Amino acid sequence: MGTTLEWYREGGPTMLLVLAVGIAGLVILIERFYVIVIRSKNNGRIFIDRIIQLVHTGKIDDAIKQCTASAAALSDIGLLILRSRSRDEPDLRRVANAATLAVLPKLTHRIEYLSTLAIVSILLGVLGTLAGFHGSLIAGNAGQVSVSDGLAKALPPTIFALAVSSVLILGRGYLLVQAESITGQVHEFSARLISALIDQPDVRLGHR
Repeated sequence: MGTTLEWYREGGPTMLLVLAVGIAGLVILIERFYVIVIRSKNNGRIFIDRIIQLVHTGKIDDAIKQCTASAAALSDIGLLILRSRSRDEPDLRRVANAATLAVLPKLTHRIEYLSTLAIVSILLGVLGTLAGFHGSLIAGNAGQVSVSDGLAKALPPTIFALAVSSVLILGRGYLLVQAESITGQVHEFSARLISALIDQPDVRLGHR
């Protein structure tokens, strides 16, 4: 622990800036994880099949209750379409498109901030290392410290920044995959729900 703190202190004030960027990114990661993975995602396949079955048997109110009981993105889409009470396909598609535009952007909101923070982290790390190199060369020419020791002590900001950046990029990738999965389920659910409401064969199950 003492060695880690000493290594951190060697990086100078730049380490605090990189740490601040990392904390900001971590806050976004946690908030987006809650919204996408915990709140917006449910067992999509089971949920979709259950709602479609209820609609095919005419139990619209029961389907609405099922959607109301969940805060997931699929539930929001289903609720908006079912509450329209329409059986006209063009109207249902307009409602589905509007519902999609209202729900899906919430999934990717603020995710791109993670890319920006990752880049800022690296730039700050490189800046800190360059400043350390400059100081080491000056101190080495003055005979105060050896140039090699000074250069070694200038590396922590970049190393720390790369670690922070890696976590932010990996987190962003994971969240995007989860958001894309939900988006695909939303489009499938909208198409199947509309087919069920206008009494058309289920596009997935192959029967009415």
